[in-house]
Amino acid sequence: MAGNLLTIDDTNFESEIACGGVAMLDFYATWCGPCKTIAPVVEQLADEFADKGVKVGKVDIDQAPQLAVKFGIQGVPTLLFFKDGEVVDKLSGAHTKPSIEEKLSSING
Repeated sequence: MAGNLLTIDDTNFESEIACGGVAMLDFYATWCGPCKTIAPVVEQLADEFADKGVKVGKVDIDQAPQLAVKFGIQGVPTLLFFKDGEVVDKLSGAHTKPSIEEKLSSING
C-alpha cells in the first residue's frame, strides 16, 4: 500500500479515525473486482491529501467485520467520509477519481 494509506481495522479505528479531523475510509474486500479498480485511486488520494491533514484508509471487511457492521456496509466498495469522528457522507460502488476528490475537498473545506 501507499506510504500515506492507512490500514484500518477493529483495533485502530478509534485512535486513527474517530479521534477527529477529516478522513475517508474505503471499505473493500480482496475478492471484489470494483474494489480493485478503485484501489489505485484511493492510494493516489491518500498521497495527495496527506499534506492537507486528511487521513485515507482501507478497511478489509473480511478482516474487520465489526467496523463493517457498525457502519452498515452492505456492499463494497463503499467510501465513508468522516469529519471529527462522524460520518458526513458516503459513496457506494466504483467512482471516478474526480468525483471522490470533489467530495473530499468539500468536506475538508
